[in-house]
Amino acid sequence: MLTNWVVTPTCLPIVLRRCHTCASGRFRTSGKFRVNANHKLIDAWLLALCSDCGDTTKITVLERMNVRSVRPDLLERMHDNDPGLEAELLQDPVVRRRNRIALDWDGAWRIDTGRPDHLDHEVIDVSVRFAARIPVRPVRLIAEGFGLSRTEVERLITEGALVSAVRLSGKRSGDFTFLLKR
Repeated sequence: MLTNWVVTPTCLPIVLRRCHTCASGRFRTSGKFRVNANHKLIDAWLLALCSDCGDTTKITVLERMNVRSVRPDLLERMHDNDPGLEAELLQDPVVRRRNRIALDWDGAWRIDTGRPDHLDHEVIDVSVRFAARIPVRPVRLIAEGFGLSRTEVERLITEGALVSAVRLSGKRSGDFTFLLKR
């Protein structure tokens, strides 16, 4: 029996970056953009607030770009403080690398498993799809999806009752499938 699971974000992740005021390492994005133009050059930032002291930091989106090279719809979305754009930019590896930030997804995602009666079958073929690039350990996903402990899932892997074409240790943020034999 083929079962489809979907990992979806429930909220935006925490931005991990050192605060220059209080030395905290956690920021929440405010949903606001700041756009500044100087003649033909434009800069744009996503604003984030320190979770401890409330100080603002800027996450660079555009830096000294020619106004004509920026897509008009992108500029309009920034002026409208589009929350969808905020999520897209946090997922962009170029933006994360340029700003030297990481994301903490703990408590910011959920797994939709579909039907709860899937443990009644002898062999269960599960396809896991990620709605966003959320790095999660497959052992944790499988444990939450089936309502098992992580130790039990690791035992099933070592016994050969849980198999996959991809490595189930470490973190994954891409789609994968696995097979559970009861």
